[in-house]
Amino acid sequence: MEEYGNFKFEKTEIPGLMVITPKVFPDERGHFLETYSEKDFAKAGIDCKFVQDNQSGSTFGVLRGLHFQKEHPQAKLVRVIFGQVFDVAVDLREGSPTFGKWYGVLLSSENKKQFFIPKGFAHGFVVLSGVAEFAYKCDDFYAPGDEGGLIWNDPEVGIEWPIENGFEKPKIDGSENVLATQVEKLKEEDIILSEKDQKHPNLMEAFRFKGLI
Repeated sequence: MEEYGNFKFEKTEIPGLMVITPKVFPDERGHFLETYSEKDFAKAGIDCKFVQDNQSGSTFGVLRGLHFQKEHPQAKLVRVIFGQVFDVAVDLREGSPTFGKWYGVLLSSENKKQFFIPKGFAHGFVVLSGVAEFAYKCDDFYAPGDEGGLIWNDPEVGIEWPIENGFEKPKIDGSENVLATQVEKLKEEDIILSEKDQKHPNLMEAFRFKGLI
């Protein structure tokens, strides 16, 4: 664990991936925190020039991913503004000793953690709260027609998504507390995928061809 400025940087077992925890300053009015500092991130080895910010809103069970760009790979700094997600990155860097390995982290508006994902990774997340607002910075622009994907449940990659192992399904009853829960676990049949995300290849299929990342 390294600490620079108001951030703690935790390296993972996959080189390049980092979990970042900002310092929160609470008071009687609420709280304040920095979510990014170019100089502090550079000290931790994250020296990207971020050029695009994106944000998505999703409901319980929505799984977005696993995505990457083929010719214009993007490094990403991701976080959750509201709600809770399980966020995953898969190493697709050719020649990497951890090629095909994955790492997952719980990101929420409560823990305020961030996840740095370098170029050359597939990325995705599943929503574990009633709704979630997900935001991320990219170091390259979105390139239409350059999208690549990896199927979310590829047995070779073996991502351990949090299905039926402790997360309760939120009760969405029109109240303000959209994070309230009832006793019902996230099940595979709760997973909601876009039509495009249902059709991604597995790792072996994707890498029969060169130049994907």
